Amino acid sequence: MKAMIIEKYGKDVPLLMTERPMPDIGEHDVLVEIHAASLNPIDFKVKEGKVKFLLKYDMPLILGNDFSGVVVKVGDRVNEFKPGDEVYGRPRKSRIGTLAEYIAVHQDDISLKPRNLNFEEAASIPLVGLTTYQAFYDILKLQKGQKILIHAGSGGVGTFAIQLAKLMGAYVATTAGDKGYNLVKSLGADRIINYRKENFEELLTGYDAVYDTLGGTVLRKSFQVLKLNGKIVSISGLPNARFGKEAQLGWLKTTLLSIVSHKLTALEKKTQTSYHYLFMKPNGAQLKKIKKFIEEGHIMPVIDKVFKFEEAPQALKYLEGGSAKGKVVIKMK
Repeated sequence: MKAMIIEKYGKDVPLLMTERPMPDIGEHDVLVEIHAASLNPIDFKVKEGKVKFLLKYDMPLILGNDFSGVVVKVGDRVNEFKPGDEVYGRPRKSRIGTLAEYIAVHQDDISLKPRNLNFEEAASIPLVGLTTYQAFYDILKLQKGQKILIHAGSGGVGTFAIQLAKLMGAYVATTAGDKGYNLVKSLGADRIINYRKENFEELLTGYDAVYDTLGGTVLRKSFQVLKLNGKIVSISGLPNARFGKEAQLGWLKTTLLSIVSHKLTALEKKTQTSYHYLFMKPNGAQLKKIKKFIEEGHIMPVIDKVFKFEEAPQALKYLEGGSAKGKVVIKMK
């Protein structure tokens, strides 16, 4: 099968089209012919070796973290899917590789795709959908009437997050530039901060939650908008000791995380809030719930651009440039 691989870590390492063996499937696995895959910031972070502390891969490595496609074969103990089913999903972190013609995934990591989406639209959902679902339901426990700040509302994660927060009954503030203003407004944002002209930390106060997709200075300033006992969930900040313990990384790695994230811990104590780093987990049951939201018309995919399979290197560079409004998708078939 054709696949896009890297042969080593590095920012300037090329993404290469090559032939790889067809994946074997276990008794609980499903073999899927991939019709579309989407790109996410985790892809260039993996490529550059920035997540080696948490994830280590053998080379050559097929990149790609979410997909949609058609089941072509199932393992002996698969009972939820059959050949011909149209599915979407996010493979577990040890089995990434959606920039390929086929992938073997555990049946627990996928769902039937939403009936009202085509393959490109469906492929844009799993990673951002699961990440946001787990942030809002599992960590923030977002309630109707609460106020949440969502950073980078016009990005791939932000466009999904605004819609889910509104569905949950929250008041949504978001940051966006001039080009993203109309998009986030159309998705339901109640308050839009133009990050090029305004400082969100000077305009917002008393918020229950912040969903951080940027990290760095933006994350540190976000503590200022929270009320007492407010929560921040970040997918781009530094993992802390809380994450190390929850992920069972062991004493040494947890201690190292405590050291590198000490400034965030100090901000937690100063503002009497809590900081959570989220490393999303594949979950087919949650994808079923997201499928229902989409089929009922509550959430729609937002796609910036669709690239051909052979254009994946250009697509990854485009995503890394930071100007995409919505998701960047690779059309395989």
